[in-house]
Amino acid sequence: MFIGRETELNALSAELSDWNKKSAILVYGKRRVGKSTLIREAVKSFDGAVIIHQCIASTFEGNLELICSSMSEALSLPNLRFDSLSAMTEYLGTLNRKILLIIDEYPYLKQSGKKHEVDSRLQAIIDRLPANLKLILCGSYIAVMKELLTEDNPLFGRFSLILHLRDFDYYDAARFCPELPAREKAAFYSVFGGCPYVLENLDTGQSLKDNIIRLLLPETGLVRSHIENVMLREIRKSFDVRILAALGNGKKKYTEVRERLRDSETGLLDKQLKILLDMETVRKTEPVNRRNEKRKQFYEITDNLMRFYFSFVFGRLGAISRIGEEQYYAAWIGRTVEQFISRRFEGIALEYIHRLSVQVKYPDIEDFGPYWYDVPASRTSGEFDCVAKRAGDTYDVYKCKFFDRPMTLTECRQEKSQIESMPEIKVSRVGFVCAGGFDFENTDGFILIDGDELYRQPDPDGFSQS
Repeated sequence: MFIGRETELNALSAELSDWNKKSAILVYGKRRVGKSTLIREAVKSFDGAVIIHQCIASTFEGNLELICSSMSEALSLPNLRFDSLSAMTEYLGTLNRKILLIIDEYPYLKQSGKKHEVDSRLQAIIDRLPANLKLILCGSYIAVMKELLTEDNPLFGRFSLILHLRDFDYYDAARFCPELPAREKAAFYSVFGGCPYVLENLDTGQSLKDNIIRLLLPETGLVRSHIENVMLREIRKSFDVRILAALGNGKKKYTEVRERLRDSETGLLDKQLKILLDMETVRKTEPVNRRNEKRKQFYEITDNLMRFYFSFVFGRLGAISRIGEEQYYAAWIGRTVEQFISRRFEGIALEYIHRLSVQVKYPDIEDFGPYWYDVPASRTSGEFDCVAKRAGDTYDVYKCKFFDRPMTLTECRQEKSQIESMPEIKVSRVGFVCAGGFDFENTDGFILIDGDELYRQPDPDGFSQS
């Protein structure tokens, strides 16, 4: 069953059905994020022949031979051979039929030649693309695929549609487990993230604990294998995974990462962090009120699943095998997993605000994220994890609680009092996001978002302001 990606599917289907223009399409995203599934779904309505070739780690000539074989098979032709991709596409242009050519895992083909050599060949093909032929380039190595979009690349400006697929956010991830209560949906997302491949293999008829023990802790656990053999495969080739271990479940400054690694070679760390950012394995965060201030910039792991792995599994594989998964969970995970989920719940609140923002359902929002405060008089500083900046440099400040019970009016008023005691921030509204809901009538004008509201299709007018 195809879940989510409605916007991407509509865009891709429209591109494949429009024969009044040339179509060269780029689809990229990390492994198992759903690129092939999206393309297969769009191709169901394609009125023509489909040629699919998945590139391999071989020479250009080796891949060309396999592309020709895929072409002959898809078109029910004799085993034809061509000495170049250009010759093959020219031949396809002579056929009286509509054709879609899909070149998957393009980075393997690109790396079979010198810098930009293969890209230049593809540029020439796209520039002379026959009227009956559409082309899709697809790839998983994000840093390499992003190179195709830089101004100095021969393929720059050649694509009629570019789709960058990312993991599902909290809302779309929950569509894999619609039967669960809101709090459990949030818990599963906080641990397992939004990768479609992982979500498809969850058994939400079992508890979160049982899924962790079954999928993440055994050496042969399906999700652990996915992390170690897919998510970390490219990283381990070139990077010190201790960077990710240093980040774990939190946000770290550059100096904190360097100290954790005990590495005086800052140039190497700079390079590795930059590429990890390009690969979208790590992201950089900064307060909405201190944008571009390096002293307030932090690094954190992008993916919730990888956060969990480096917080609870990495470096402890020997202990897991010695005492067993059940005992290891009880000793190392069970006591702190709710704290882990609570911190991720703040991220869910930010994703909720993002959804409202892109749907133009959050009045006069200008930015959102954490807010850094300093109070010199009391020599205190800290961060509000979830705020929305509004016109006039005022802020809606949210407190996020992963409670298994309703939040009380007294608790909300106490939190509001603490927020408003910070002299530097102009607070426009105070909001609360509580998984367990609220046990009072909202007479104080708070923004109240319970677990059910997080997973409800947003109202056309946005959230309630009363």
